[in-house]
Amino acid sequence: MSTNTHGDHQAAHADHTAHHHHGHPAAAAHAGHGEGDHTAHAHHTPADHHGHGASGPGGLQITQDGYTLDLAETIVGRGDVDFRFRVLGPDGRPVTDYTPIHDRDLHLIVVQRELTGFWHVHPELAADGTWSVRLNLPEAGSYRVFTDISPTPLGRTITLGADLAVAGAYDPRPTPSETRTAVVDGYEVILEGNLAPGDGELLSLTVRKDGRPVTDLQPYLAAFGHLVVLRAGDLAYIHVHPNGEPGDGVTAPGPDITFHTAVPGPGTYRLFLDFKHGDTVRTAAFTLVATAHQH
Repeated sequence: MSTNTHGDHQAAHADHTAHHHHGHPAAAAHAGHGEGDHTAHAHHTPADHHGHGASGPGGLQITQDGYTLDLAETIVGRGDVDFRFRVLGPDGRPVTDYTPIHDRDLHLIVVQRELTGFWHVHPELAADGTWSVRLNLPEAGSYRVFTDISPTPLGRTITLGADLAVAGAYDPRPTPSETRTAVVDGYEVILEGNLAPGDGELLSLTVRKDGRPVTDLQPYLAAFGHLVVLRAGDLAYIHVHPNGEPGDGVTAPGPDITFHTAVPGPGTYRLFLDFKHGDTVRTAAFTLVATAHQH
């Protein structure tokens, strides 16, 4: 698969339980090189999760709090795509002033609607407020685009979402069945814990390579892992940061990464864990079912 001009990682192997993120080693702005000091959430409440605040799940609206996600094109061809968009502010003008969220002004998540493909990339912002990134979308079908942003005038994080169609013959597939184990490039990631609405539950993800615990995970965007959770059916979106942060004197660099995760209600969810080891970012994907009362 292709990468964008900054080597940000991508992953989109349909029906795989895990995805390998590729990047050019010489790229100066590879997503996996974001290792600045940001304060991670030691304890999460539902409102702490990007895209899951008091107003409900994130990513379900193209407009929120006066900010609008404006795609340059809503229909693209298969394969390499120069994907461009703007975020328009309450005055209708493109936003150029953002507060970084874990080392980036904007996190772009792209998924196939069946949640069989996943991309987490970081576009480049031009002076006129246009974001651009090179994507490779290998299959025709219906996609959803999410932007995690914190416009400086707004003073908090919001998640906007918009539909994107990839032209061509479309062969829909069901959302992958429930699984708690993902395998990618010799790494095995095992998920323990349950998803629950309300106050949420603790999820623990354990990373092993060739059967041995990985105890030297590398910081990726100021954390040892990032978790995106999406509900099948409506694609309600949650972006969760782990408990603790690199360099805090408490959090070990593996093999366990823990997340306090609350979901907006019952349903089938896909979970995508980004982790970095051996200078490469990889994605492990899981499927869990949440019930109204999880114990």
